[in-house]
Amino acid sequence: MRRLISHLRPSYGQKLFLLATLPLILAVAAISVLVANQSRQLAEREIRSLEMRLIEAKEAELQNYMSLARTAFVNIYGRAAPDDAAAKLAVTQILSSMLYGQDGYFLVFDYEGTNLVSPRQTDLIGKNWTGLEDVNGTAITDELIRIARQGGGYHTYDWPKPSTGETARMVTYVVGLQDWRWAIGTGIFIDDVLETVAASRAEVETRVRRTSQYILAIAVGALLLVFMSGLVINIRERRLADVKLKALTQRVFDAQEEERGRVARELHDGISQLLVGVRYALDSAKRRFAQGDDRAADTLDRGIGHLSSAIQEVRRISRDLRPGVLDDLGLGPALKALTDEFSARTGIEAEFETVVFRNRLDNDAKNALYRIAQEALTNVERHSGATHVSVDIRGHTGGATMRISDNGTGLPPENSRHPQTGLGLRNMQERVEQLEGTLRIFSSRSGTVIVAEVPLSHILTPEEASPDKRKASA
Repeated sequence: MRRLISHLRPSYGQKLFLLATLPLILAVAAISVLVANQSRQLAEREIRSLEMRLIEAKEAELQNYMSLARTAFVNIYGRAAPDDAAAKLAVTQILSSMLYGQDGYFLVFDYEGTNLVSPRQTDLIGKNWTGLEDVNGTAITDELIRIARQGGGYHTYDWPKPSTGETARMVTYVVGLQDWRWAIGTGIFIDDVLETVAASRAEVETRVRRTSQYILAIAVGALLLVFMSGLVINIRERRLADVKLKALTQRVFDAQEEERGRVARELHDGISQLLVGVRYALDSAKRRFAQGDDRAADTLDRGIGHLSSAIQEVRRISRDLRPGVLDDLGLGPALKALTDEFSARTGIEAEFETVVFRNRLDNDAKNALYRIAQEALTNVERHSGATHVSVDIRGHTGGATMRISDNGTGLPPENSRHPQTGLGLRNMQERVEQLEGTLRIFSSRSGTVIVAEVPLSHILTPEEASPDKRKASA
């Protein structure tokens, strides 16, 4: 028995090993818990921020839809009396016809709770829905009417989607027409937002589990090899993972902010100013109608003209985001369409010349050169004061070269450069640098010349290009 006990008694080396590994095990356990909790907390903050931004974007979208609707019926409502049945009928017809997406529509309740407009769920029309609640007991009709009486706001509840019939979370923006005692609202389903948030949380949990597994594997390896070497490897790997995660997150955020900034500039410089003009014209027309001024019709026509310009600007921005002709026909036809549209829209004479490439450009080069041409023409329109611009693109033994020139006033001095112009030039430079190409800019009082060169590595060989693609230009 004594011999058995002596064999089971740990030796000095075993005691030393156990004494060295026990803090390691405790440290690994504490680090695992700390990293997991901190990762979850950090990810939860990011997810909540993401959810808030997505919902704010949805709410801003609802406000835009409501602004469009108010623009459509504001003249009728503004001239109508509180008991004008014909005007009310006209407004309900307008709202009933304003559908968007698969599930978007406008709804109208009077302050007594009777539904007047519901184009995608016509069984609601004409019935009083006072006391209506969703599956969770959230008041719907009463709350919408209460918000409308107070001027307007948002309300969130569960509602069946018209396209699928399934219940989903919905955000509704409602405003009140106090003269008619109407609550007008439009809603958008945010199930996609909730799915994105749920997927992000699931991904976080997966990453936390994976990180815990890595830490456990490192700890086991350290126990099998050497305590100190295992500790060093554990710290090093964790730091590298954190650096890579931060770098990847930063790149994603930078790409998002850059794209948002570009779209925001388009909206601010174009649509925002046009809509301000529309609102000013409509307000002026409203005042003149109220005063019996004969010039009210002219002011209204001017507002309609501004609105038409805004619609054209929206179409242009949509087309600029991704021109279909670039994928279907190639860079040459896409640039030709771009210059033709630019000339027709701005009145600036635009000339385009090209020679059909022997080999096709790859997608990265096509996209970059097209975006550079877009940015250059935008700068010509907004800042140069030019009357003529030419775009020339050709292939050669060294690659491809695009040359854009105008007869404008040239670039301003460096210390007084327009901020948007500088940002546009920086975007051009970054696009060319990603292709390992060069961008040269020559500017004087007689005009500006932009030369973008793409290396031969971005031109496909005959074996890489399909027969159908070789028939089209660059």
